[in-house]
Amino acid sequence: MRKSEIARKTKETDISLSLDIDGTGVYDIKTGVGFFDHMLELFTRHGRFDMTVRCDGDTWVDSHHTVEDVGIVMGQAFKEALGDKKGIRRYGEMLLPMDEALILVALDISGRNYLGYDVEFQSMKVTDGSNEMRQMMVGSFDSELAEEFLMAFSRELGLTLHVKKLAGKNTHHIIEATFKGLARALAKACEIDERFKDEIPSTKGSL
Repeated sequence: MRKSEIARKTKETDISLSLDIDGTGVYDIKTGVGFFDHMLELFTRHGRFDMTVRCDGDTWVDSHHTVEDVGIVMGQAFKEALGDKKGIRRYGEMLLPMDEALILVALDISGRNYLGYDVEFQSMKVTDGSNEMRQMMVGSFDSELAEEFLMAFSRELGLTLHVKKLAGKNTHHIIEATFKGLARALAKACEIDERFKDEIPSTKGSL
């Protein structure tokens, strides 16, 4: 029964999350950030995780706190649900195409957090007369928040995670391929290997 329930409340966000790693992809997600909801729905569906998320965040400021803090809670939920990680395959990878976008995700549930994020988006000029450039938005979601989410998630789970863009121009497609790729790679890594179901997948004896 690899399940968990996490609640976290700060002055910026109030989050509750329930997770079943061995689910069927059922989701009920409301964070107040529409595009982020869509990405988490894709994540649960493609990973075959069951997940319910509620977040009341200070989105009148921007979406940063909501996205980062949900990443924190999701990482904590996966870590708790995996327990001692006995029997898991530990490693997962996915090369995921999304129209013109192609994203490589490789990960290790190692207990050591690391994010290697090699993803670039097209930029747009800020409309204030300056020469400043900023990354593209998708709805109210700033594309740079994808990295913030992954950073928080990998840190709390203890995940070594590499994400690399091999091709892509459309910001929506790039981020969507990243979340789908993460889901499918993580599902592989969380899967129980029946040959070694009573063993910790490490020569150290713990992860």
